[in-house]
Amino acid sequence: MSSIDLTGKVAVVTGSGRGLGLAYAQALAAAGASVVVNDVDEAVAEKAVKSIEEAGGRAVAEAVAVGTTEAADRLVARAVAEFGRLDILVTNAGVLRDKVLWKMTDDDFDTVVGVHLKGTFTCARAAAVRMREQGEGGRLILVGSPAGQRGNFGQTNYAAAKAGIAAMTRTWSMELARAGITVNAIVPVAATAMTETIPVFAPYVEAMRNGEALPDFLRKGEGFGTAEDCAALIPFLASAAAADVTGQCIGIGGDKLALWSHPQETSVAYADGGWSPETIADVWHTSVGSEPQTVGIPAPKIPEA
Repeated sequence: MSSIDLTGKVAVVTGSGRGLGLAYAQALAAAGASVVVNDVDEAVAEKAVKSIEEAGGRAVAEAVAVGTTEAADRLVARAVAEFGRLDILVTNAGVLRDKVLWKMTDDDFDTVVGVHLKGTFTCARAAAVRMREQGEGGRLILVGSPAGQRGNFGQTNYAAAKAGIAAMTRTWSMELARAGITVNAIVPVAATAMTETIPVFAPYVEAMRNGEALPDFLRKGEGFGTAEDCAALIPFLASAAAADVTGQCIGIGGDKLALWSHPQETSVAYADGGWSPETIADVWHTSVGSEPQTVGIPAPKIPEA
């Protein structure tokens, strides 16, 4: 088994004061990287740094709300000032403002898109500039979601932002290839403050907190586990072992690791001279539209007692 060693590497992990982000930062530090921990709450960020240092790692805290160019520049500058360089960026910061379309306000939309989508853009841009100046490659690890891959009821803003992150992953992997910078998105599923509000998961999350193991139908069938399960993917993508992995959306959760497909045509039809509304209607249900694509995140399959 090859060893994942990130000694000498420097990482910025946004939104890493708690939950998945904290697990990512701790995993990178455990593999030898120095980490800039970011959170909007300074006390939370400092507590995360302490947990890394107590485990023998190196970390500093930078409390700033992700989204603006100024915040992104601060994070990159802190990495360079403290550790001399930047090699890895993980864009985990995010917020939720869930509402159905007709109840979602401009502020609900703008806030989520501002943190998730623009925050990913501004931080990735600042990191790419620094990495290209260093001339030694780098790793951009963006955080997606099943909602961005398939849509999710009540999450117009979040799903749109995460779908945009998947598209940016593919675009940036092409733009940064010559610089030796890989760009991938992870699609994590874990027991977090977000998922524990889902009624079907709630009793299992509570049992897990009481020391009980999650059942196989969740860990394998649903790919649902702990934040630490998801964190394993981060050091891999940051390492030399993943030097040829770029432009991919990779799912992880529980015992499950998966590669998501990119959108592509699934069926086609042709008409000499082009189509009219009537000819499309004539053939739709027997050709292109005979097997429409499904939407939404499939409901968990709970075994019968």
